Amino acid sequence: MPMRKLAKFLDENKIRYVRISHSPAYTAQEIAASAHIPGREVAKTVMVKIDGEMQMVVLPASYQIDMEQLKQAVGAHEVELANEDEFRGLFPECELGAMPPFGNLFGMRVFVTEELTEDDEIAFNAGSHTELLRMSYKDFSRLVEPKVVDVTVKVH
Repeated sequence: MPMRKLAKFLDENKIRYVRISHSPAYTAQEIAASAHIPGREVAKTVMVKIDGEMQMVVLPASYQIDMEQLKQAVGAHEVELANEDEFRGLFPECELGAMPPFGNLFGMRVFVTEELTEDDEIAFNAGSHTELLRMSYKDFSRLVEPKVVDVTVKVH
């Protein structure tokens, strides 16, 4: 079941979404394989600290963030990956590392990479390592209002 806060938010906004259950998987690429979805269509949420502030970058499973490009894109002095201890308590309904890309529900900014804007749909962790939600990218963008950035490197 998707985290209650997210499900309630989507339902209140009359958003259509599909729940996809899969065997336990912990990396975005494993999740894509387990759910039989191409890696470029599964979004992973990466927690970063931008000038000391916790924020989300959402990108396709088959990509990585170029931190120098992110730093330039957001005009920051310092950008670094957050470690799990730093965000462990920020998502109380979620399994660690399975937070959905709805930073707006948690008071943080969300950045999405250009690649995600090119697909009609987005699939992402729904708070657990055994369930994805799939919805239209247009609805996701309207609800989250992420800033689009070009900060990725393709992984083989």
